[in-house]
Amino acid sequence: MLEIIGVTKYFGGLAALKDVSLSVQEKEIVGLIGPNGAGKTTLFNVITGAYRPSSGTIKFYGQDITKLKPHKICHLGIGRTFQLVRTFQAMTALENVMTGIFFGRGKSPSLSEARHESLRLLEFVGLLDKKDVPAKHLTLSERRMLEVARALATEPKILLIDEALAGLNPTETISAMKLIKKIRDERGVTVLWIEHVMKAIMEVAERIIVLHHGEKIAEGPPNVVANDEKVIEAYLGRRP
Repeated sequence: MLEIIGVTKYFGGLAALKDVSLSVQEKEIVGLIGPNGAGKTTLFNVITGAYRPSSGTIKFYGQDITKLKPHKICHLGIGRTFQLVRTFQAMTALENVMTGIFFGRGKSPSLSEARHESLRLLEFVGLLDKKDVPAKHLTLSERRMLEVARALATEPKILLIDEALAGLNPTETISAMKLIKKIRDERGVTVLWIEHVMKAIMEVAERIIVLHHGEKIAEGPPNVVANDEKVIEAYLGRRP
């Protein structure tokens, strides 16, 4: 479904990504982990067209999307959320989701259809009762869920989720984990998920990819990756 082939990204003389290759199959939940500064969000930005890679190729269902603009990539079916929540603060929750429908798809439905679908998405993420509340008055957890709803409104085939659990309490974390499973199980959307809450991502993801200093250092089932010496060293340092 998604292929990253030998992608490198330089910022000046610094290589944020170094010859990264990976693939994601349809209807997988794939975790992307690594210490701070590993290049995870940079990889998301390269996939979605916010950055153009210095070298390498990105393919989506076999189509080379490496040089496409972000809106074109979104229209093809690649949606995303952000590490720092980017809701439209002055707009209501309903208006935020409708924005995803009108601007995130190649073809928009009517106003009434968009409103009806947006209400269904708000219900899906547990925010239906907040539909008329401006985003700036929502809690952090609610804004993160709103961003998921807005991303789903673009009708993605794959959703790139960037630290959905950051700043959430244990109850909110459990709800967010359940939602990520529902996105795949009920909507059939593939998930590529960056997360620092190891217990959560190890429980939900079926496969884990690990980046460190811009390089892929491990990939496999969660239990295998968690016991990989290179991964342990990346997080905890070299054994004495």
